[in-house]
Amino acid sequence: MTALAVTAGCVSSGSTSQADNETEAATSTPTETVTAASTPESLDTWLDDANGYDGEPRTYGPRSQPVIMVGEGTDGGLAFDPPVIEVSPMTNVTWDWTGHGGQRNVVALDGTFDSGRTNAQMGTSYHYIFDEVGEYRYVSEPHRDEGMKGAVIVKERESSGYPAIDQWLGSTGNFDGTITDRTGRSEATVAVGAEGNGGQYAFDPPAIKISTGTTVSWEWTGAGAAHNVFSTDGSQMASDGVISTDGSPLDSELVSEEGSTYKHTFEETGVSLYTCQPHQGLGMKGAVVVE
Repeated sequence: MTALAVTAGCVSSGSTSQADNETEAATSTPTETVTAASTPESLDTWLDDANGYDGEPRTYGPRSQPVIMVGEGTDGGLAFDPPVIEVSPMTNVTWDWTGHGGQRNVVALDGTFDSGRTNAQMGTSYHYIFDEVGEYRYVSEPHRDEGMKGAVIVKERESSGYPAIDQWLGSTGNFDGTITDRTGRSEATVAVGAEGNGGQYAFDPPAIKISTGTTVSWEWTGAGAAHNVFSTDGSQMASDGVISTDGSPLDSELVSEEGSTYKHTFEETGVSLYTCQPHQGLGMKGAVVVE
């Protein structure tokens, strides 16, 4: 089993037996140079034939450590899974080999990172810390012409002004740091099962700001299977970090029918964090700021 690691431009390899080294030498091929000269201007255009890519990057929040599977089978062929991710600067991204499909490697088109010789062993891993904002396109050289390509998008995320919300919604694909203002209204609406997070797995808007006494109505679109609205801990977190329960945590039924609604009136100031339990891992989360 071979382990490869890259940190701050340094390459190190895990220990292997002599037999393993001989086998790898016999079956691996040297890394070929991949130049940025062949890279088109548009990332979307370049990803048109990327196996397993549905057009939406998987978003990861600060302090996350994404893992990309190398050699995942799809209808189009072998793929990186997820093929495209969006992360914050200083994120450590790891690629793990599945052992499917023979020799593979991970090589950036601009030379930023390179896992080295191709490898076919399940359990091989390679990682790189992305410290600069940018778009990093990469391929598995043996399968490049077959659509085994991906990208890491590194960008600074806008701050909402609420650290708890930024952390909670860091992996929510349809959250860009904006908190939709619904103050001064008696009722505010949030769609459940809106487009986002790789399907119909989002609350829209994901974060809203309301006044005390406002009733929030969550309305089901009927898409994305069954969803619910559930408080992270059954309480509200005030903007100063003090926890204060409002006596009625968010806890809806798990439903899928279009037109279903769930309502809650917020009587105390603070920040309420909630999720759809079945799809929390996909990033289906929300927040309500009460002023």
